[in-house]
Amino acid sequence: MEKIVIKDEYIKLGQALKLAGMVGSGIEAKIVIQEGSVTVNGQTELQRGKKLRDGDIVSYNGETIQISQ
Repeated sequence: MEKIVIKDEYIKLGQALKLAGMVGSGIEAKIVIQEGSVTVNGQTELQRGKKLRDGDIVSYNGETIQISQ
């Protein structure tokens, strides 16, 4: 599991997917999130602007990342 280190209190889901290289663009992030292909802490997440905080775990397309501060 890859860790994504953030400097602020949170990062939005779409931004985290791009930062981790799981998607190539914001548009791609929007599409895969709206399709229900992304989970946050084991639950399907449909909001691109979902705020991810320290300890949250994101999974998409067989890859998993953890948000860390």
